[in-house]
This record gives sequence, C-alpha cells and structure tokens, in this order.
Amino acid sequence: MRQWTIDAFAAAPFKGNQACVVEPLDAWPDAGWMQSLAAENNQAETAFLLRTGDPARFGLRWFTPAVEVPLCGHATLASGHVLFSELGLDVSTITFDTRSGPLIVKRASGRYEMDFPADPPTRIEAPAGLARALGVEPAEVWSGTYLLAMLASEEQVRALQPDLRALKGVGGGARGVGNAGVSAVADAGAPYDVVSRFFAPGSGIDEDPATGSFHCIASPLFSEKLGRTTLRFHQAYPGRGGDLECEHRGERVLLRGAARTTVEGRLRV
Repeated sequence: MRQWTIDAFAAAPFKGNQACVVEPLDAWPDAGWMQSLAAENNQAETAFLLRTGDPARFGLRWFTPAVEVPLCGHATLASGHVLFSELGLDVSTITFDTRSGPLIVKRASGRYEMDFPADPPTRIEAPAGLARALGVEPAEVWSGTYLLAMLASEEQVRALQPDLRALKGVGGGARGVGNAGVSAVADAGAPYDVVSRFFAPGSGIDEDPATGSFHCIASPLFSEKLGRTTLRFHQAYPGRGGDLECEHRGERVLLRGAARTTVEGRLRV
C-alpha cells in the first residue's frame, strides 16, 4: 500500500501544509487503524480514499494525529493532487463524499480549485480567556466552525506567540474548544489581501501551516469587509507559509492553490 506526502497550498516544495494521502482502498479500514497511522505519520492530516463504482468519485476521511475531523481543506487538495498527478486519473473533476457533504476538486490553470461550503461567521463577545491565551486583545471576534480573532495589523498576526495550553481550553467555535484563527488586513503593497494564522491544540495541532476549512470562515467575512468576492490569503506559519485564493459565492467558497509531492512511500502494515 502506497502513500504520498504532499505540500498543499504551496508555492514551492517545503511550503504550505503537509498531508499524507493513502492510495485508494476498496473498503474502509478499522477506524482505530487509520487513527494509529495518522499518529505515526504525525502530519496535520492523513487522508484515506475509498474507491466507488464511479471512477471520478471517492470516499474521503481525514485524521489528525489525535482525532478524525469532519472537514479538511489542505488534505482534500492533496488527495486531488495524488489522484490527478500521481495516479493519472483522466477526469475533469473529482467528487469526494465526506462528512461535510460532496466536495469537488478540479484543475485550474496550474493549480487546483476546490468547491467547499461557506461558513459565514457571527460576531461575538470575546470568550473568556481568549485575549490572555493569544497575548493580545482582538479588535473583533467572530465564530463559525472555529473562532476567528481579528487583529489590528499584519505585524500583530506575525508576532503572535499564544499560550497553547491556555488556548486549548477556550471555547466559542462550533467545533468544540481550542481551535482559533487570527487574521488581519495585509500591509499596503503586500502580494495578498489578508494574512492569517491558525492554532488548533484542541484537535492535537499546535499551529497549522495552511488551513482550507478556516478560509471557509475568513472568505465570506473579508469579502464583505473589503467589498470583493475574490481575495488572496497568506497563512503566515513561521518558516513555511501557505497561499490561497478564495472566491466567495454565496453558500459556497472556491479555494484555489497549488500542491507539490515531496515523498512517496510504501506501507508495510
């Protein structure tokens, strides 16, 4: 059984967010086995694919080193990349059946485009402990699947050194506690419109390098604030960084980005 390590939302190798993708299977393995492999891989997500009777349709599940999650953008992009570029799947679009409904991936001018459900957030009062955990007072706090703390500047986003143990206990998002992103409008002249970071100690990930599902929240929010449906986002994970183009289309968000294969391996278990 083969698996690949893919850098997703990556402008070059060793950028973006890593995901392991296991080659398509004929039946789902035991969930405990999938969780153990994800822990062994120790990447933000390991993606598992299930063949169906339709060559352009696959089941898809995602596991962090600690839990199975209902939605993951970068590992979906990585899965599409494996099917298109590593396994030579000759179709125009791929549909993935997931816990978040059907997700569509297609090629788009040297990148990939994913069609995801939008998650427009609601503005809320800052949850107890959030400012202390982040080490900065947010200008605004919004809640969707995750918390989104809007900061005053790109400099604040980049300099942030949160207390992850404290953040793990902060609630306010729909997916339990300990998952929060921070965002700010980019500095003038930057090659992107919004800069973000995402912390998920509640899901076993201290900081995620590039988070597609978070941008299902950020895209509708910043599209309204900046008055444009298509925006460029940079996720400023130190030393890597991920780049996404997001287009808000009502109940959907189109996420565009590139992917690079860095490792091909063979499982012996």
